[in-house]
Amino acid sequence: QVQLVESGGGLVRPGGSLRLSCAASGSIFRINTMDWYRQAPGKPRELVAHSSGGTVTGYADFAEGRFTISRDNAKNMVILEMNSLKPEDTAVYYCAANIYTLAQGSNEYWGQGTQVTVSS
Repeated sequence: QVQLVESGGGLVRPGGSLRLSCAASGSIFRINTMDWYRQAPGKPRELVAHSSGGTVTGYADFAEGRFTISRDNAKNMVILEMNSLKPEDTAVYYCAANIYTLAQGSNEYWGQGTQVTVSS
């Protein structure tokens, strides 16, 4: 069984920064991709940042230049550094990973989400 656990959300003022972490655990043979998504109230879930193989990254337009995704492959972790936060960044942030296990092959796994609130 694979689990993803996020941490690091909270309340921050506009212009501030937050660092989100997501750790994967379980019977992991290989992590293919690790991504961050977010979902604001009344809106669909959207991709924030993508990491493939630990070196290939991609960002949504709203995240480009403000957010940075990175991987700690030794710890099976993905990190999202968020700077210059805006009220419209308020959402539940989810970690998602495509992970290969010997028992089940490649599957998509999701964390439980962590709330980020940007407000003065």
